[in-house]
Amino acid sequence: MAVFGGEFSETLIVMFRTVLALAAVASAAAFAPAPAFAPKAVTRAAATHAPRMAVFGGEFSESVPFLKTPTNLDGSLPGDVGFDPLGFSEVFDIKVLREAELKHGRIAMLATLGYLVQEAYVLPFFEKVPPIQAHDMLVKSGGMSQILLWTSFLEIFGGIALFQTIQGRRYPGDFAFDPLGLSQGNNAGKFEQYQLAEIKHCRLAMIAFSGFVHQGFITKQGVFEQLGNFKPIPGFPEATFY
Repeated sequence: MAVFGGEFSETLIVMFRTVLALAAVASAAAFAPAPAFAPKAVTRAAATHAPRMAVFGGEFSESVPFLKTPTNLDGSLPGDVGFDPLGFSEVFDIKVLREAELKHGRIAMLATLGYLVQEAYVLPFFEKVPPIQAHDMLVKSGGMSQILLWTSFLEIFGGIALFQTIQGRRYPGDFAFDPLGLSQGNNAGKFEQYQLAEIKHCRLAMIAFSGFVHQGFITKQGVFEQLGNFKPIPGFPEATFY
């Protein structure tokens, strides 16, 4: 308050005290019992106009109860529970966001599986190295460049598919790839269930792979080694890594 100084500061102090006094009176009145002689109509009106917990208008999100549900998240997409604390759905097309989420999630599922297989099994004619070191070896040997080259071709087709999605001619993430026939025949009725399962596994895999990598950097242990021989952060709790 002293920053403002003078009469303005004193006015703010008076206003602040007044607000505190009114809040105290309102809190006490909320716990005061109703008079025994009050007519039923009066008590009924008081109950009707009782204060509600939701001070602001609009519905609140199922996943983040203290935030409003974003306008563009209407629950029509599988796995949509109104979670968008940064408001991306208010800026970008929701179909583009779902396309990106599925793409990154599918890559993360493959990466998570590959990370674990790399630790548990070694292909013939290859030496056993931790997954993070294997990445560095591929970069030095040029293997990662080949992966990026072929991935770029896939991105070209993905870009064409994305334009079709924006135009409404294609469902986000649908490449008509279903070798097991999970969306056909007797399984057609469970297609939405499979879509929900996929997006849940996508989100879990993105979190899991990020945890695998950061754990490897900090503890210098693999996932299975960490499970069998837990080692906290070196120097914990004194050490910091930021």
